[in-house]
Amino acid sequence: MPAREDKEYWTTGQIAKRTGLTLRTLRYYDQIGLLKPSYVNHASVRLYDKDDLVRLQKIHVLKYIGLSLAEIKHIIHEGSFVEQDLRSSLTLQKEVIRKKVAHMQYVSKAIDEALDVLGKHQAETEWDSLFDIIQTIHTEKDWGEQYRNALRLQARIQLYDTFSANKTGWHRWFFDQLSSAPDLKILELGCGDATLWSRNRDRIPPSWSIMLTDISSGMLEAARANVRDISGSFAFLVADAQSIPFHDEEFDVVIANHMLYHVLDIGQALTECHRVLKNDGMLYTSTMSKAHLHEMEQLARKFDSDLRVLDDVMERFHLDNGMEILSSHFSLIDLLRYEDHMEVDEAEPLIHYMTSTPMNARDYLKGDNLKAFRAYLDERILEENGSIYITMESGFFRSRKKCYSRRKV
Repeated sequence: MPAREDKEYWTTGQIAKRTGLTLRTLRYYDQIGLLKPSYVNHASVRLYDKDDLVRLQKIHVLKYIGLSLAEIKHIIHEGSFVEQDLRSSLTLQKEVIRKKVAHMQYVSKAIDEALDVLGKHQAETEWDSLFDIIQTIHTEKDWGEQYRNALRLQARIQLYDTFSANKTGWHRWFFDQLSSAPDLKILELGCGDATLWSRNRDRIPPSWSIMLTDISSGMLEAARANVRDISGSFAFLVADAQSIPFHDEEFDVVIANHMLYHVLDIGQALTECHRVLKNDGMLYTSTMSKAHLHEMEQLARKFDSDLRVLDDVMERFHLDNGMEILSSHFSLIDLLRYEDHMEVDEAEPLIHYMTSTPMNARDYLKGDNLKAFRAYLDERILEENGSIYITMESGFFRSRKKCYSRRKV
């Protein structure tokens, strides 16, 4: 490709001087196909443009978090799945680094605890502590997969933020439905990275006591980092929703935000939620309807009957069967719906979303298949007068725990 006069270029030597990298490193990246210059002139001088510089920066962040060059090459060249722009790319990199820092702090804590044990017992062979340290280091160690997961989450958030008709946003709306009473004791199950709280940091009453739990220790450390600067009382614990490690009637509110369908034994989890709630306490369980994003699945199947987009796990607990599932443990249940939809006028954000799900679109939409599917979506957008309507049906069940005492005869 010839050099363009309207673009700025840097030679290999200029890049090396300004970044501190060696010429040998840059040439090796070129040799293995990790970072090829945009243009090589008649004198065999390699010239790099701004896109190359963006790619080089990402390569070294991924190296910093521990990925091999082979893993980085796979991510860099995963053509169906790229960041939206430089800002989103840097934001994503920062998020993954923050998770790694949180995990390193978790490892450091495990080592401190082992040192404390050694100090108290004067034992040089406290093997249980060593096992704990090894297990902690091993947890969430695949940072390549962490990066891909963050990339997939970013694709979903990008689609919602860009095309959702309801600009309030799910997390702000959901928070509005919680009680505003002071001194609440709240338990969130499967808190993830604590997005519910970080996106409402300006509205959390300082008198609330909030216990964040997740089955993933790495995710919990990300949550800790996310709410570190928020005033209020936060505590953190690795916990399984099927065996909640708290006393009976301990909480005013229990939250299961878009997570109950992932629990293996939903009935057992609801039994535990009922147990730890105070009398008149509230359980908030959010999910989607079976119609949520169904146009995406229809688009995929019309293109190829074997192509799948939406995760089947949603069948386990959704807005259409949730009332029946909850009624076995709670008798006072309300359903509140979040009104929203999307009108998507670009093919690429849809593709990014589809390849972000755990179904087979990620593996199928590559190479010629990806090109054909992109053309298919562009055609459909034209047929639909410039945008594709996407149904969004989310909401939550608000269940009150009510204990009725028997009347004495």
